[in-house]
Amino acid sequence: MRVDLRVGRIVSARVFEQARKPAYVLEVDFGPEIGVRKSSAQITALYTPEELVGRLVVGVVNFPPRQIGPLMSQCLVTGFHDEAGRVALCVPDREVPLGTRLL
Repeated sequence: MRVDLRVGRIVSARVFEQARKPAYVLEVDFGPEIGVRKSSAQITALYTPEELVGRLVVGVVNFPPRQIGPLMSQCLVTGFHDEAGRVALCVPDREVPLGTRLL
């Protein structure tokens, strides 16, 4: 498997002040095997930082870290564009253990 997709829980979300396009800095807990990783996500059109904390998300955890301005992004949170170009998160519809791999 080339892309390692895992379930994580957003433990913090804040506005990414230095981003060129509106974005949040997310900290996502992928469980004890992987730990907490940071990501930049351009999801400000549909979500507030407050409603993101505690949500389950699906993230790619095996891409190399990427420098985004002052932030070193350590994972890629996945989502889908809607008809207006806004990003809706890809999320499990039930509770599953953190770090569970997408089959």
